Amino acid sequence: MKHKIHFIKLAYLPLLLLGGCLIMGCENDSRQAPPNIILILVDDMGYSDIGCYGGEIPTPNIDRLAAGGLRFTQFYNTSRCCPTRASLLTGLFQHQTGIGTMAAAPANPDAFKDWGTPGYIGHLNENCVTMAEALQQSGYHTYMTGKWHVGFHQPEHRPLQRGFEKYYGILAGASSYFKPEGLRGLTYMNDSLPAPDTAYYTTDAFTDYALKFIKEQKDEQPYFLYLAYNAPHWPLQAKEEDIEKFVGKYRQGWDSLRMERYRKQQKLGLFDQDWKPFRDTTVRAWDDLTEQQKTESDYRMAVYAAQVYSVDYNVGKILEYLEKTATLDNTLIVFLSDNGACAEYSELGSGKLEDINNPSLWGAVSYGRAWANMSNTPFQSYKVFPGEGGINTPLIAHWPGKIKSQAGQITDNRAYLIDLMPTFLEIAGATYPNTFHNGQSIFPLEGNSLLPVFTEGEKTEHEYMYWEHVNRNAISKGPWKALKHRNKDNWELYNLENDRLETTDLAAQYPELMEELTRKWEEWAYSHQVLPKKIE
Repeated sequence: MKHKIHFIKLAYLPLLLLGGCLIMGCENDSRQAPPNIILILVDDMGYSDIGCYGGEIPTPNIDRLAAGGLRFTQFYNTSRCCPTRASLLTGLFQHQTGIGTMAAAPANPDAFKDWGTPGYIGHLNENCVTMAEALQQSGYHTYMTGKWHVGFHQPEHRPLQRGFEKYYGILAGASSYFKPEGLRGLTYMNDSLPAPDTAYYTTDAFTDYALKFIKEQKDEQPYFLYLAYNAPHWPLQAKEEDIEKFVGKYRQGWDSLRMERYRKQQKLGLFDQDWKPFRDTTVRAWDDLTEQQKTESDYRMAVYAAQVYSVDYNVGKILEYLEKTATLDNTLIVFLSDNGACAEYSELGSGKLEDINNPSLWGAVSYGRAWANMSNTPFQSYKVFPGEGGINTPLIAHWPGKIKSQAGQITDNRAYLIDLMPTFLEIAGATYPNTFHNGQSIFPLEGNSLLPVFTEGEKTEHEYMYWEHVNRNAISKGPWKALKHRNKDNWELYNLENDRLETTDLAAQYPELMEELTRKWEEWAYSHQVLPKKIE
């Protein structure tokens, strides 16, 4: 059952606060102020890469958010960059926004026009509103830095036209970390910037511009900041001083480290079962590699680790500023990843070793499937796929002024991207419009507010949860999850309460449940612009 959301227009807030003063005393005013909201999204990071989810990469600042906040073990995304961003920003399923698969590519803006259905136009449509648009209507300042990737070929598809007052970042899906340029370059207030020098690094720049925007704010109105790092998405590019911290630390190999991560996850309380973490059988044993291959693989993982490490110390910059300005207690920070670890495009990584840290490259210089398997410990599957390793993300909610009884706790409450918009609207006292964009009708919100989960530890779960991406389908009901892989006729069924690793297909044992789940998925697909479609 959905948690009922009571929205309060910001225009009435002063009257409510005044009434509160008369009843309880004006010393409570500050606690009634709407909070700042900071949404931090990382790109292609695996489930176990950060310390508070089992990783060995030092992430003290993100771990601090977990220690003072709430961690989710079953929070889900859409399995890929564009659709996750579309769903996250709007509180709708990605197909309802027009980004059923991917946003139109920089060099081919017409690539999606022939797909012929409204769920696949390749940019945010006018039947959805972004978090920024909704919060801006209720008095919030709205800032964004980082990766947009939900359409940009027309001016009306860009961040400043979708509710953000200020924006700095990359509009496309990937870029050089050191020298973004051309169609994969930088945008600031919709004006192109000159190519930065070699001292530039996107993770630092996105954080620095985010702080710049906040510091430039002249009034005390609350703000919404969407900080969307491109790290640790390929290409493998990190600062040399960060890479040096990790070279040699991965020589023990992925099998040993995967088990170390799982043992740490058990110690942290993320999992209490005694599972054997998923081991991709297409990946060789570490000892079967040559010494040269081990050296190169260690280096690729060291660069990836440095990218995650850089995100963490940049999160530290945000925390330091919030503490300095005494605004940390009344700031909600939510941290998550857009999909699971990326197995593109080969076992040991794509691109030549000398391509790593080449500032002129933006393409797929990657760490490979073997390390991605470790990044997703303990789960099966990867980015793009509907297995737990593709759609499960760490999610941390940190809000000292409100998340008190839940501070440092772990919840198994099942939730997903569509739940964040109603959560933010409720805590902001904001309204969700029925019409927008010069009278265009807006799809109703699809999610549940997670506020009672954040503050009281209550359950607020969906009866059914749905996924689809590039003809890969999934649906869950309680502990049951059915999924169907691309170009396969049969659905599979797993009981995630007993089998989060999705090892035992129970479809043949529960035909009535399978009939219910597949029927519900088709009903959802036809009512949410997933079907019909012309793409393959």
